[in-house]
Amino acid sequence: MHKIAVITGAGAGVGRAAAEEFARQGYAVALISRDEERLNRAAAQLKERFGVPTLAIPTDVADSKAVDAAASRVEDTLGPIDVWVNVAMATAFAPVSALTAEEIERGTRVTYLGQVHGMMAALSRMRTRNRGTIVNVGSALAYRSVPLQSVYCGAKFAIRGFTDSLRSEIIHDGLKVHLTMVELPAINTPQFDWAMNKMGKQARPVAPIFQPGVAARAIFFAATHRRREVWLGFSTVKAILANRIAPALIDRYLAKAGYSGQLTDEPLQRDATGNLFDPVPGDYGAHGRFDDQAREHSWEMFTDRHRAFFWSLAGIGAMGLIRALTNRRAD
Repeated sequence: MHKIAVITGAGAGVGRAAAEEFARQGYAVALISRDEERLNRAAAQLKERFGVPTLAIPTDVADSKAVDAAASRVEDTLGPIDVWVNVAMATAFAPVSALTAEEIERGTRVTYLGQVHGMMAALSRMRTRNRGTIVNVGSALAYRSVPLQSVYCGAKFAIRGFTDSLRSEIIHDGLKVHLTMVELPAINTPQFDWAMNKMGKQARPVAPIFQPGVAARAIFFAATHRRREVWLGFSTVKAILANRIAPALIDRYLAKAGYSGQLTDEPLQRDATGNLFDPVPGDYGAHGRFDDQAREHSWEMFTDRHRAFFWSLAGIGAMGLIRALTNRRAD
């Protein structure tokens, strides 16, 4: 019998890589995303490559009823859900002054409420069996916001808050359901090609950049180990700790460097469309266009258990970042 994992946002990017990792580990995989053609293709490839049952369920995670119906279909077709991974997101690269209320609401519904809907659908079924694991995928930007990504950062902060509240409730109820969160660094995904972009230049992740497979392995680790939270990459650790030490200084640094650091010099194509409201068609996979800059491995996977051991190292790194920011400001 195969264990069963559900992955949202599984059509491309980190979700696609996570679906592959769980299939590689012998899990039956249910893939949830909006683009039916891309999702069916991904499910067929995983089934052929790894010989595990797969199920593609085209779903907009912003629709709570659709997510719950997808969960029911998984259990009716594959069996009881062991792991539910919330990855799906949609965002916009733009200053707040250039965004509409509808765009902010849509990004929030997909990125934040999409994970809430996943948690609720999974927990309602896991509660009856008193077992299961829910993995929420966050970001270093769930701790330290940056300009041009207010929609994404706000949603990731909200996910972390909701997750912490729900975790305490699970403990209160004495459930053996594990809830964990993975905070990611910059990942080489198609997000930077198809996210709504109002800046006139192509978006880019801030180095260091990691391949989606690195994130997928961290997600699988979180799903199979009892960790409260996983911080992936030393860049994530530095961002979180530096913000705790000197948030006002980082505000000023990002005001100067936060725009150019997230944009290339290449002009945005005139016909470029974003996937905020509708999926962008195309044969996208896990990887974006930054393969030549992305790292295949990361030895740093900081969790609450590891932090005590590495705290001094992380503190040194954070202080180094603070000094660098101070020197840059002085220049």
